[in-house]
Amino acid sequence: MKLYQSIGPNPRAVNMFLAEKGLDVPRERVDLMGGENRREPYLSKNPAGQTPALELDDGAVISEITTICDYLEEVHPEPALIGKTPEERAEARMWTRRVDLNLCEPMANGFRFSQGLALFQPRMLCLPEAADGLKAIAQDRLTWLDGLIAGKTFIAGERLTLADILLFCFLDFGAGVGQPLNPENKTITAWYERMKARPSATASA
Repeated sequence: MKLYQSIGPNPRAVNMFLAEKGLDVPRERVDLMGGENRREPYLSKNPAGQTPALELDDGAVISEITTICDYLEEVHPEPALIGKTPEERAEARMWTRRVDLNLCEPMANGFRFSQGLALFQPRMLCLPEAADGLKAIAQDRLTWLDGLIAGKTFIAGERLTLADILLFCFLDFGAGVGQPLNPENKTITAWYERMKARPSATASA
């Protein structure tokens, strides 16, 4: 396998997942700032022009964080970061979907439409007028999640899952681009510090 990666929270999430699995795969850096991901030969591998992408041994390429991590869990099931049983897998995927839609997407587009506008406007449709609202949605959903995970070590309870990895990578990114954690969300703040202390967080930074 080979992982195509770049700067940003999306590739970091896969790298952190790999680190938690104890896996090391060959990596190739794609120059996101220089637009390498938006031209050939990379577009032949991933027509969406995004990173990360995982090239399999047979030359097939899969992309999207959750899809890549699902595949890695299938071929390397231990330690389980999605789940060992149908119930555990369903729970982890539910929370991963909630994190992705409610938090990661508005945070990312809030950045693209404001601080990242100069980089992204030539590459995709951007709505600068929506940036503040998207950031507010992400903060509102963080407050919602803060209440739901009170008393838990991780989002899904006492086991680390992809949902934790995904959210941590985006919150860590957001802290550097004008979307810091609200200190009033004490449960999320404590969770974030626990995640930041994990060796995988350092290894994937």
